[in-house]
Amino acid sequence: MRIEENRSDVKVKVSNESKRKRRQKKVSPVQRLYNTCKEVFADCGPDIVPSPEKIQTLVAVLDKISQADVDLRPNMLFFDGNRAPIITYLQLHECDKFSIGIFCLPPSSVIPLHNHPGMTVFSKLLFGTMHIKSYDWLDTKDKGDANPDGVAPVANHSNSYPDGLRPAKLKVNSEFTAHCSTSVLYPTDGGNMHCFTAKTACAVLDVLGPPYCDPEGRHCQYYFDYPLTDFPVDGVPVPDEEKDGYAWLKERENPEDLVLLGAPYDGPKITET
Repeated sequence: MRIEENRSDVKVKVSNESKRKRRQKKVSPVQRLYNTCKEVFADCGPDIVPSPEKIQTLVAVLDKISQADVDLRPNMLFFDGNRAPIITYLQLHECDKFSIGIFCLPPSSVIPLHNHPGMTVFSKLLFGTMHIKSYDWLDTKDKGDANPDGVAPVANHSNSYPDGLRPAKLKVNSEFTAHCSTSVLYPTDGGNMHCFTAKTACAVLDVLGPPYCDPEGRHCQYYFDYPLTDFPVDGVPVPDEEKDGYAWLKERENPEDLVLLGAPYDGPKITET
């Protein structure tokens, strides 16, 4: 009997230990996202893109995150269409390697065309319908720059371009509805300059690697876009039948009508390690 009692004690201890380990292994989706970002961006920096395997790992984690995982609902005040179109940013984490945050857009609000210098950016639409328009530069400023679609680089004829204009290739011009796949843009490809227009209330989970940093020259620059045919010049080798897929971009001042406010993130917290 004494042996049987000892065996019972062992079973209880094993059972309790198993439960404790299961509790330890249960990680919230946002914590898993943070842990994955630490691994993916560990050896990265400006203009250094994670490996394809690491990119797919992070995309897989983002694809599984839902609005419930970050405690957001379309009926929250952030998304009220009856007030001025104020866009709210909820910051979950930021370090020198990457940032995690959520843009909350009420209906009809717009994040104007802007760039992501030297960054790899992952965007997950948590809910809503959004129109996205994005561009990549057609020419290259530096010999080391990669050109969109792997096409041979087009020489930079910036001296012959109309004042302040630079040609760009249209990458995306479509509406997206949750739960679409996570999108990824790169320093010189994938639509590095994009514009978001909320067709309904929208929430976008964004991961930037590395984040914006003015002292390091990674500031957010906004642009106007114009049809390529508005300023015909030599040195832009685009066939007439394809010119709708290209545009001139021109830097602009920060848009006065863009109201972007920060607010506390009240969802599940991240434990920084």
